Amino acid sequence: MLIHPVRVRRSADDFPREEHLAAKIANVAVDPVAVEPKVAEMVRNRIIDNAAVSAAAVLRRPVTVARHQALAHRVPQGATVFGVDGNYSAEWAAWANGVAVRELDFHDTFLAADYSHPGDN
Repeated sequence: MLIHPVRVRRSADDFPREEHLAAKIANVAVDPVAVEPKVAEMVRNRIIDNAAVSAAAVLRRPVTVARHQALAHRVPQGATVFGVDGNYSAEWAAWANGVAVRELDFHDTFLAADYSHPGDN
């Protein structure tokens, strides 16, 4: 197991992209390790669940506000906001998408075996 120190840094700090926690998580995500069928099925289920609740919440005020905030941060190469064309700052897209997922889904794994909600991960 690798230990990755995490600490707050100033925006002005020279901080190589490959040292960002998000980059390290992305490297794990693209690792060509075999995925067990049960794991793949659970990933699909969670993606479908997140997409469904975000679509159902799209017109709710917190989601609308978060989406407008994200859409103000368009970039040439970036992340997507659910259901919107274009590329946006990854932080703002994550904010908008996370609000959309959590607005109706709340904390439905709080008392389950999972330690946190899949939408937060």
